[in-house]
Amino acid sequence: MTPLEIVLLIAMALCAITLTMTVINLGVYRRPLSPPSASESGATITVCVPARNEQANLEACVRSILASTKRDIEVLVYDDQSTDDTPNILATLIASDPRVRAAQVTPLPSGWNGKQHACWRMSEQARGTWLCFTDADVRFEPNCLADALAFAQAQKADMVSTFPRQITGSLAERLAVPMIFFILFSYLPMPRMRTTRDPAASAACGQFILVSRTAYDKAGGHQAFKNSMHDGVKMPREVRKAGFHTDLFDGTHLLSVRMYRGLAQTWRGFAKNAFEGLGSVGLLVFITVVHLMAHVLPWLVVPWAIAGRLAPDTLTAPTDLAAVFALSCVAMAVFLRFLLSRRFGQGLTPVLLHPLGVLMMTVIQWHSLYLALTGKRAWRGRVATV
Repeated sequence: MTPLEIVLLIAMALCAITLTMTVINLGVYRRPLSPPSASESGATITVCVPARNEQANLEACVRSILASTKRDIEVLVYDDQSTDDTPNILATLIASDPRVRAAQVTPLPSGWNGKQHACWRMSEQARGTWLCFTDADVRFEPNCLADALAFAQAQKADMVSTFPRQITGSLAERLAVPMIFFILFSYLPMPRMRTTRDPAASAACGQFILVSRTAYDKAGGHQAFKNSMHDGVKMPREVRKAGFHTDLFDGTHLLSVRMYRGLAQTWRGFAKNAFEGLGSVGLLVFITVVHLMAHVLPWLVVPWAIAGRLAPDTLTAPTDLAAVFALSCVAMAVFLRFLLSRRFGQGLTPVLLHPLGVLMMTVIQWHSLYLALTGKRAWRGRVATV
């Protein structure tokens, strides 16, 4: 076999593994069953919303939470030194519903990330037996909290999380945001996540984390990863280290969010914590090689093979075997992305432009490493360290 054939054979095996993993995970990642309307378990939920210059989002977020079918809830908002109209909007919300409270605010201490500090301070003031951490750009459906709590109780989990339906507008958003699902479903062994308490077999999304007060306190809360920008990775690991079970459910129909708007915001948003989500340079190098070999190279070989056969006198084409291997990789990748797109409403852009999405995320991950090494990671005007 030629070197190219060997590389593409390995790539085909990698694509087969990720496709198999995705199919298995899609079967595990299911919607929670809605509990009977009368099944109020006595558990109370405090929904914690960190808000820093969120005048465009805060009211819609809070009002969607207040429409919950779960009766025993409160909404705690941490106005983190906003300079826009966020304080006035919060005051109006408090005046309109007694379930809304403003958390007492303190200056950001040295060594803390702003969001983790806001969530930690809200946890200290929360009255609920369960804490729900979310973002101001998230929108809740009425049965979200009741269904999530019922799922946690049914799975005997002390922390559950989900990935909201991701609304995307620009091409950059449609390329980058669905990569979250590609990476999650290709590499996280969800059956093992469900059957063990291994911290490495866990995941969460910081846009929605529901955790029992007991597990949160014993895990050290947000103080355990106070300088992190990736609570979705850190929180479930700390909860599992403390001896509790975490789980994921499909909340696509229960929550929605538009994370970023446009290329610049999308790039900055992912770059702030993309490297931290991987955790090591070694893993970054490994995932880069895998993605370039299995999800970019085959997409170049296929048109090369076609062009070489159309103009055999001017261009040397790859062997037939190499072309077959490359076409198999492309077919598996397209099918994988189609499954995710159909399940999560992502459209055809991430399916047809899969290698561009992979390339974009790869460059973002390396840029994120550069920002981490140079101490330039920043979000909402604040610089953080690893």
